[in-house]
Amino acid sequence: MNSVTLCQVRYRVTRFQGMMEGSGLPIPGVHRIEGSVEFGGNDPREWIGVPLSLKLQDGRVLGITLVNSEGRILSEGHGPSRCLSC
Repeated sequence: MNSVTLCQVRYRVTRFQGMMEGSGLPIPGVHRIEGSVEFGGNDPREWIGVPLSLKLQDGRVLGITLVNSEGRILSEGHGPSRCLSC
């Protein structure tokens, strides 16, 4: 949060790629990330709805939103190459 590490968590994420109907081709940059994090004793209620970054074990960073105090996370929209209207 704001470049400050809040805590270490165990996580599970699934990334879904947006696809064009009919052709089955992927829509570049359109995706949805769903998953969960385990906070291990930390109280995450103040982080619900706040834009957060989840740093993965391999070093990649995902922008996420904590949906509830059970640790459900969600992210929708464009990938690294955002369109000019976003």
